[in-house]
Amino acid sequence: MTDVSQPQAPNTDDYLRLDRQLCFPLYAASRLVTRLYQPLLEPLGLTYPQYIVLMILWEDAPCTVSHIVERAMLNTNTLTPLLKRLEQLGYVRRTRSTADERVVQISLTDAGAELKGRCGCVPTAMFESLNLPIEKGIALKGLLDELITHLNSVPAGSDTRAD
Repeated sequence: MTDVSQPQAPNTDDYLRLDRQLCFPLYAASRLVTRLYQPLLEPLGLTYPQYIVLMILWEDAPCTVSHIVERAMLNTNTLTPLLKRLEQLGYVRRTRSTADERVVQISLTDAGAELKGRCGCVPTAMFESLNLPIEKGIALKGLLDELITHLNSVPAGSDTRAD
């Protein structure tokens, strides 16, 4: 007869199984989805991170680098070379604020604004390539948005285990 009053200690080997991790399917899905974007963006001469930054600019330009960092969830040292490349391609203009030269303002050039029209087919083509019912896609995005909101509220390096 088993004593049910004593909880069983968790088997740490089970916790270390790859198929039990939340992080791995998120990582794998991110890589696979990004890979699906490649053939859609390559004819436009864009990488996936450049496409993300352009989508932010199409909504919010002109805006500061710090605004893009926040929305794209990228580090400044990742974003700066990306913005330099977009500037070399003629899609954005970087200017220092006259009030505070530490602040860099990003605006779209005419070519950057016109690129939006050429990218209009990307979201539809991407969703079609996923072959996922629209309801599941909407539900998944909602769950991911909720997860991101939660993760953004957890201080970096904090121990989230209950005592």
